[in-house]
Amino acid sequence: MNATTVAVDLAKSVFEVAIADQNWKVIDRARLSRPQFERWFHNRAVGLVVMEACGSAHFWARQLQGLGIEVKLLPPKYVRAYVKRNKTDAADAAALLEAARCADIVPVRVKSVEQQALQSLHRVRSAWMATRTSRINGLRGFCREFGITIAVGSRLGVEQISRVLVDSSTAVPAMLRDTLKLLIDEIRLLEARIAQLERELTAAAKASAACERLLSVPGVGLLTATAMVAATGGSVSHFKDARHFSSWFGLTPKEHSSGSTRHLGRISKRGDRYLRMLLTHGARSVLRAATVAQRCGRPLDPLRQWGLNVQSRSNHNKATCALANKLARICFATLRDQEPYEKTNMLKKVERQAYPMPA
Repeated sequence: MNATTVAVDLAKSVFEVAIADQNWKVIDRARLSRPQFERWFHNRAVGLVVMEACGSAHFWARQLQGLGIEVKLLPPKYVRAYVKRNKTDAADAAALLEAARCADIVPVRVKSVEQQALQSLHRVRSAWMATRTSRINGLRGFCREFGITIAVGSRLGVEQISRVLVDSSTAVPAMLRDTLKLLIDEIRLLEARIAQLERELTAAAKASAACERLLSVPGVGLLTATAMVAATGGSVSHFKDARHFSSWFGLTPKEHSSGSTRHLGRISKRGDRYLRMLLTHGARSVLRAATVAQRCGRPLDPLRQWGLNVQSRSNHNKATCALANKLARICFATLRDQEPYEKTNMLKKVERQAYPMPA
């Protein structure tokens, strides 16, 4: 078969394939099971495979690249506009062929196994953190039902609840105490697992030169550095410039323009939500440290002084977003030039843990 392009609509067990010739005209279709799809490319001459960047897409892309086939992963949001009439697997495959012809759609870079493993560690940590927060909120609610007010703060709150459950004279009914103690044990177990996962991230950061360079940027710690390396592979060569890199996180303003009128609004909040959250928290910490240093009369570097100037003429939240945007551009420069931003105690940053546990 002399097909040059194959569009694949991925699924768990059924794969829709559309084969196009040199003129991008669909000449054949196939609906394959997973075992059939694994063997389908072995006896065909395929020049390009187009898929959506969805679940399992990076795995299949690596498999096909191993066969010497070029793979293009397209953002699903941009492919949706090319679906004609009703949404079906066949229509999705045909839409992929149309979207692949558009030069304005930038393909998604195929992630390596190491990148996906590092991203999975971050997702597991986020899930455990969410579960821990849910358990603590549940304990607070149960105690409040019996007139017991718990102090603000997760660590202090858990310690106070533990003391309440041990005290036999408290208002918590005896039939409920054992169950609440199990919730306390679950929280402690989650904290131990999070600490172990952070030790694994620390080992990965120490083995990565890109992580070490990112850790030299103010407001960038272990989580931000490893998450950014997992998302980019430690290289920013596929980004046009620093603004393109920052817009990838959704930190650049939305634009509504017509003719000579140009209006810039709020940040777009598109792209990687997790990394945008980490950069925003990092910007808040930089602003907080700069405010404390200014009150104490200590000298400020240009970056922190710039953040305080923005905060003085606008407000804290706008200054945070602006500083997060600038931090993203600084990260781009450090990865592009392969040089650290400033001399810093990288070891102190990389070994800081949310829940330090005894060895």
